[in-house]
Amino acid sequence: MSHSGASASASVAKLFTPFQLGDLTLKNRVVMAPLTRNRANKHDDAPNALNVEYYRQRAGAGLIITEATQISQQGQGYIWTPGIYRDAHVAGWKAVTDAVHAQGGVIFAQLWHVGRVSHSVLQPGNQAPVAPSALRANTKTYIESGFTEVSEPRALRLDEIPGILADFVRAAENAKAAGFDGIELHGAHGYLLDQFLRDGSNKRDDAYGGSIENRARLTLEVVDAVAQVFPKGRVGIRISPVSPANDARDKHPQELFGYLVGELDKRGIGFIHVVEGATREARDYLPFDYQALRKAFRGAYIANNGFTRALAIEAVEKGDADLVAFGRLFIANPDLPERLRRDAPLNTPDTATFYGGDARGYTDYPALAGPAGAPAA
Repeated sequence: MSHSGASASASVAKLFTPFQLGDLTLKNRVVMAPLTRNRANKHDDAPNALNVEYYRQRAGAGLIITEATQISQQGQGYIWTPGIYRDAHVAGWKAVTDAVHAQGGVIFAQLWHVGRVSHSVLQPGNQAPVAPSALRANTKTYIESGFTEVSEPRALRLDEIPGILADFVRAAENAKAAGFDGIELHGAHGYLLDQFLRDGSNKRDDAYGGSIENRARLTLEVVDAVAQVFPKGRVGIRISPVSPANDARDKHPQELFGYLVGELDKRGIGFIHVVEGATREARDYLPFDYQALRKAFRGAYIANNGFTRALAIEAVEKGDADLVAFGRLFIANPDLPERLRRDAPLNTPDTATFYGGDARGYTDYPALAGPAGAPAA
């Protein structure tokens, strides 16, 4: 067979070898990135049987990080995204984690508060979304009628911050009850924690605004709080230092994220999950030294954004990343790690079925022939 040499070398590439994440052994270094798919129950935002099958099919990942999951109704920014704050949510997620564990997989819940990236129709009592400051984001959200401009937010009062922390803790406790192996905090893409971090969205003049230390305060308080629920080695955070997603802007991202990652390192959490470049766009969107973050952090470094098979293999071999997260490729390839290992052809994702809908474009992508996933009929 003409490709036997390439296949043999690929099969031993470090990307496809086990990795020790805290006290968890991951079977490979291919991570399924969080992917919003808007297919939770329409009446209560709980995961359902379709979601169970979707994650079960993808349990060949070394680590699955779930789609972003709101910690409260206030934290919801898009319709039909799953929650983790009601008993029905916990029961729905428990069916997911059971299915993934039955396949030998490891799964973390991504905990999410969208902040200002929301619409009043999704908020309790149709109220304004909350944010560090009353500045509307130049972005859109997804409601029942389709994509629409986000609503004008109101600034969180200082006395409301403990309630946000309590919501994150409750979500972490619920994630534990649902059988998740760990949690990732969504600190990226212009959502609430990222809004507090950045000078473009945080104009506060109290203990949570102004200096980099103050703007990082909420994120670090949330990390400290959830690390009381899960062992710190099973806590990670996703950050996107230069991605402009959802109107995220900061004048000094290198200094900001250098400080944040230094503080995360002191806390000994399991990983940082770094979106390198602009989400779904160029990896070199703005100059940024990601290796400075890697060197400043003793936990695992998960790299994400625009990785091909060759780039991912190279990043892990060179030590630029411990693990590599893939998003869109996992949508269309339930058995992505095996396809990458074999250098097999990849299915093409159908962008029309990314958000909302049924099994089509969700659980019907074919796996390779063999035991790794369920081929489509």
